[in-house]
Amino acid sequence: MRSILSRAKRSAVVAGILAVCAVGAIAPPAAAAPAAPSAVSARPTQAEAACGVLATGASAAAEAAVRAACTQIGVWYTWGGGHGPQPGATYGQVDPTDPASEHDPERIGFDCSGLVRYAYAQATGQDPLAGNANSQYHSPRVSVRIPASQGTGALLPGDLLAWGGDNSIHHIAIYLGAGKMVQAKQSGTRVMVSDLTPGGDYNGAVRIAAAPGQGTNFSTWGTDVWTHTEPSTTSPRAVKFPGPTRIRVSCQKHAQWVDAEGYHNDAWSYLPDYNAWLTNIYIQGPAWLDGVPTCK
Repeated sequence: MRSILSRAKRSAVVAGILAVCAVGAIAPPAAAAPAAPSAVSARPTQAEAACGVLATGASAAAEAAVRAACTQIGVWYTWGGGHGPQPGATYGQVDPTDPASEHDPERIGFDCSGLVRYAYAQATGQDPLAGNANSQYHSPRVSVRIPASQGTGALLPGDLLAWGGDNSIHHIAIYLGAGKMVQAKQSGTRVMVSDLTPGGDYNGAVRIAAAPGQGTNFSTWGTDVWTHTEPSTTSPRAVKFPGPTRIRVSCQKHAQWVDAEGYHNDAWSYLPDYNAWLTNIYIQGPAWLDGVPTCK
């Protein structure tokens, strides 16, 4: 474990932070205050163009989080940055194990979890991910978990990509789609778009629900099950579930009849985290799900 240390003549702050960019909420130095991104650095036009929602199927909140993170391209990485009283860039701290962090207390920016916090605060109008990378990975707002063993095929824009052990996540980034992610990587760099290259201690990804308590949790069954953009098998495919997957269902309706796996059913459920529909045949439970309202 590492402790966050202030510059000379400042007292040490709470120890026990899990990793370099996975810091918890800390009070900024007296002189620190969030600054408008334009005051932090110029953003490369090419990088801005590469940052955005690069695939379909994500919820409106997830897409908004991607766009919010992309507005910060070019802002400095600062160790501890983004964990002030309100979401937004702040002065950082010196990481005693990283000489590159020497100037972080002089720079306004984000660490990895600070950027994630800012993005989802902008997207939801709340502050649902105010903790460090490990607490974000285990947030009660997580609606779907995609372990590393499932690969990247099930990822959607806005998913949080995590590195580390199950209870010691040390880095987190936001998936854009098309094998790309936006991240605050390390001291001496700026918020950037990078290729997602699973490997090493990549732990998988989590999907954040737009709001707590919206929808009812169920599990799918079967393998290679596709969702659709409309409650019909003739509509475009949206997201494929390689195997049983935890999902949230916000409502259900009677639509196209489907014959599959020996079942005959016209009930379809709307999955808000995927902005897609799934026949109830592939959702564990009765043909018409208990406790789920009818879509208006």
